[in-house]
Amino acid sequence: MHSDENNETVEPAEHMRFARYIDALAQVPPARETALIADVLADPDRAMAESAVTRHLDRRATELLADPEFPVWTASMGDTVARFPFLTRRLAEWSLFRAVSTTGGHWEPGALIAATDWLQRKVSEHSASPQALRTLAEHGRTRRVRNAARARLNG
Repeated sequence: MHSDENNETVEPAEHMRFARYIDALAQVPPARETALIADVLADPDRAMAESAVTRHLDRRATELLADPEFPVWTASMGDTVARFPFLTRRLAEWSLFRAVSTTGGHWEPGALIAATDWLQRKVSEHSASPQALRTLAEHGRTRRVRNAARARLNG
């Protein structure tokens, strides 16, 4: 923030756009979701745009986690964010989290070992999968993840 000549605090333009994007994404109907995300990702401030979309993906993935339409949603989002490696990985990790934590779907321990700290923390704190917790108790990247996984296994 900075002050103008009247000594009033002026919010930077990218902060105002971020707030507008977050609000619009929270209210977007499913039929317009991919178009709005594409519009947000066209913003010249790539870091801000990706941050807004990441927050949206996290919120929507949480809402849809147990929904049978989750794979359809992630496929449509994957097409929309394909040029953005961080967002692509985040979607893939939400799919892995779903397989490990809610659906009992097939997943490979190596994928969990190679996952980001974010996903390893999320699984160690929220999953009830003994296999996932054992994997992270032994191979989690951080002490926090290993300890959380051990505590959940022994808890």
